[in-house]
Amino acid sequence: MIEYTGERVIPALMKPTNGLLLEHIARYHFAIPYAKGRVLDFACGSGFGSNILAKARKKEITELFSIDIAEEAICYAKANYYHPLIHFQQGDVTDPTIPDKLGQFDLIVSFETLEHIELEEQFIHNIYRLLKPGGKLVISTPFGQGRGKPTSEPFHVHQLTVQEFHSMFDQYQEKLFYYQKGVLVEPGRNGIHYPMGIAVCTK
Repeated sequence: MIEYTGERVIPALMKPTNGLLLEHIARYHFAIPYAKGRVLDFACGSGFGSNILAKARKKEITELFSIDIAEEAICYAKANYYHPLIHFQQGDVTDPTIPDKLGQFDLIVSFETLEHIELEEQFIHNIYRLLKPGGKLVISTPFGQGRGKPTSEPFHVHQLTVQEFHSMFDQYQEKLFYYQKGVLVEPGRNGIHYPMGIAVCTK
């Protein structure tokens, strides 16, 4: 049994009203309309979100690869979130050879990953290589004091500012930004503080 440490969302070990759980579920539901063809869940954690996508878009998705660095997370995902479309695999999202191993995808989702990664540029470069031309990326991160600045979250390297997050996707043909507060995801309204951001980018 996987241990709940607060680093990964494990629905079976959390109350259904847990805010962190609800936020993560909301992000996957936000991504559902984009899911088609080959899909990659990059840093899938316990695998529950991959299962949400596979069930919701079983007619549109041809295969779904779900990658996480933690072997125990992948073992848990295989045991608890099996779906015939999903391939759960252990892997490092910053491995420069991973695009050659996996091929290219129509959609990549990566939620709450950026803030955990020191090799940020390699991660972003891998994503770009993994996307087909015209493919979409849906990626999220919590906002904070900025790159290299301290954060109170024990599992986070740092938390980007809004401006830093926006500047990461200039190589894409199109980029749209959304903001999240609880389960609410929207383009953003004046006077509301949004702790998290989501980018939808087209290669």
